[in-house]
Amino acid sequence: MEHPTDKAIVLIAASEVDSNLYYATRFVAPDPFIFVQAGAEKIVVMSDLELDRAKSEAKVDTVLSYSAYEGRARQKGIDAPSLSDILDLVLRERDIRSLLVPGNFGIEYADSLRTRGYTVSVKREPFFEARAVKDEEEIEAIVATQRATEQAVHAAISAVRAAKVEYDGLLYLDGELLTAEALRKIMHMTLMEQACIAQHTIVALGLQGIDPHHHGGGPIRAHESIVIDVFPKSERTRYFADLSRTVVKGKASPRLRAMYGAVLNAQERGMELIRDGADGRDVHAGVNAVFEKDGFTTGMVGGRMQGFFHGTGHGVGLDIHEPPRINKTSTMLRTGHVVTVEPGLYYPDAGAVRVEDLVVVTAAGCRNLTNFPKGFGEFEID
Repeated sequence: MEHPTDKAIVLIAASEVDSNLYYATRFVAPDPFIFVQAGAEKIVVMSDLELDRAKSEAKVDTVLSYSAYEGRARQKGIDAPSLSDILDLVLRERDIRSLLVPGNFGIEYADSLRTRGYTVSVKREPFFEARAVKDEEEIEAIVATQRATEQAVHAAISAVRAAKVEYDGLLYLDGELLTAEALRKIMHMTLMEQACIAQHTIVALGLQGIDPHHHGGGPIRAHESIVIDVFPKSERTRYFADLSRTVVKGKASPRLRAMYGAVLNAQERGMELIRDGADGRDVHAGVNAVFEKDGFTTGMVGGRMQGFFHGTGHGVGLDIHEPPRINKTSTMLRTGHVVTVEPGLYYPDAGAVRVEDLVVVTAAGCRNLTNFPKGFGEFEID
């Protein structure tokens, strides 16, 4: 972990929700615990509840007993020792006075440490810069989650394919009205069977989709776009994946069909430009250039942004959104970065289209980690 050796790294968090702490320890705990890295030594201070499990599972050098340090603190006259009190004892034992903490480090802890004379420096994300470059084991974990995601999306699209369009223009499956909520449930159940958990899954219908993060809801109508965007996490490895597809049950309008073709062209161009040493800003500009060439402009119309107005992609790993970002900001892509390529078009007079794959950056270009089809045969569903 590439940080100045004169500063000890300190984290206090629950690793179940803090990816930096999980990355540092490879140990999942639902309650906050102390992590210190002093030079090459990685130390955790654990409650009695987690002590033995941490000794066998945590990828650290030293596991200390929280209750033992509580006893020492009480001997010093501290009746109800806090995490800050315990941390202070651990640091003083090792003659550590200068600390490096992440941006989400609790102000309660930072203030207490500074009051005690410690120098506390904050490093913005990425805190552990090595997190952005995935090794083969991490890539395999992401691929496994992506395969589960593909199964879920396949189950949802299969339901759309099997549904019948009735006289009211709505879709019915086995005599029941087919809704965005039903598709979301199908995907979530499929993911649970693969030990993956999804939240905030998008099934945006028709004009719902022109707001890219609209979760979607209600009955599904024929001949309108259905934007499906799923980004689950594996319970086993804790690595995310991300996949978006857009489908239409029936016949897409000429405008919507042209949008779909442009999105595929733009995504292809983005993948052509991604490689080790490429600037994400140039990749994003190349994607925008395809949309302009295909006649799809971006801008504010009637108080609403239209066209392609979000980034081309983002890193994926222990968090669903990680560095690097592929957007208007300059950022260097490196071999081992796992990023999405997800151009989209959004117009109130037509609907929305977004197609998203996951790729890993290589020296010669990028390798697509997504197997799910996306041709016109998968866009318009009979």
